[in-house]
Order: sequence, then structure tokens, then C-alpha cells
Amino acid sequence: MSRYRDSRWWFIGTLAFALLLMLVPLPAALEPFKPYWPALCLLYWTLESEERVTLGLAFGVGLLADMFNGVLLGEQAMRLCAMVFIALRFRSRLRFFPMWQQTLAVLALLLNDRILLLVVRMLANEAMPPAQWWIAPFIGAALWPFLYLLLEDLRTRLRRQ
Repeated sequence: MSRYRDSRWWFIGTLAFALLLMLVPLPAALEPFKPYWPALCLLYWTLESEERVTLGLAFGVGLLADMFNGVLLGEQAMRLCAMVFIALRFRSRLRFFPMWQQTLAVLALLLNDRILLLVVRMLANEAMPPAQWWIAPFIGAALWPFLYLLLEDLRTRLRRQ
């Protein structure tokens, strides 16, 4: 029972840390380069632990992210639900892709996320974002192999203890 409790706290802790990383302020020049940490963390857990990640969890994490950021309530919840839905649908294939193909799949999911965000913001009559706004998905995809290997290593170490 203790091992299950530890793994549950590890799961919750990584999601909480991803939400905190999302809140880290960056200089205005670096803000477009900030990856979408909650999405990357949820993608990892979707691929590695299907029974823990549900659309309800994605919606809850998205609502927390909306409240933390002070954006339109439900914006990130909808985006994370769409991302988790697609990842769950193709989980059996994505898990066994080589890392470079998995990185391309993550890039496609992050670009899809940006397109959804663009649609929501256009419906809210906000101004079009600048061109460098599209850089963040590429940064997130470039960080994916490192994040995946880091979380996998830490999860394996926790399992051994």
C-alpha cells in the first residue's frame, strides 16, 4: 500500500510542479519560448499510466491552470481535454514509437493545442498573436525527450525503493 501511495504522490507532485512551472515569470522577450508544461506532463502520464489520466483529470488540471493564469475559464481545460483525448486514442501506438517519432507526435499535439487556442482567442475577439507565438510548441517538442527520460528515470527509481 505504501508503494501505491508513494506513486500517487509522485503523480500529483509532477502535475503540481508543472502548474508551478507554468507560473514562472519570464522576461517579455523569452515569454514566447515558454513551453506548455501541464500539457507535457499530462502527455507523459497519459503514455505511461493510462488508468490514472482521464478526461476529467485533464479538465480539472486545465481549470486549475485557468485559475492560476487568470484567463478565460475553461480555455486550458478544453485544450488539455482535446490533447489527452487524442493521446489516449493513439496511446498504444505512441508508446512504442522511437523517441524521434514520439517527439514529432508531441509536436503535432502541441501545434493542435496552439490552433485550438488561436480559435478560442479569435472567438473572444482578441488580437492575432505575433509570429513568435508559434515557437513554444517547437520548444516543448525539443524538450520532450529530456522530460520523458527524466520523469521515467525518477519513476523507475521510486519503483525500486
